[in-house]
Amino acid sequence: MVQVNVTALRQCLPEYLAMVARGETLSVTLRGRVIAEISPPVVAADESVAARARLRDSLLRYDVPFEPAMAVGEWAMNR
Repeated sequence: MVQVNVTALRQCLPEYLAMVARGETLSVTLRGRVIAEISPPVVAADESVAARARLRDSLLRYDVPFEPAMAVGEWAMNR
């Protein structure tokens, strides 16, 4: 991992971005303290694989998938 301060990054931005494009990660420092990291994007082999990964834990699971999730009387639209 390459460390670079903000001033040097501003002065040579195209060169540092080329390093990132080649796969390196940059640590950006301000007054000796790391304030950011710039890294290449993680490229999914298949967009559908990435979409499934994002959704994997966001769905509810039901033991009885063909039964209503809640009693009909509890539906807000029936009130």
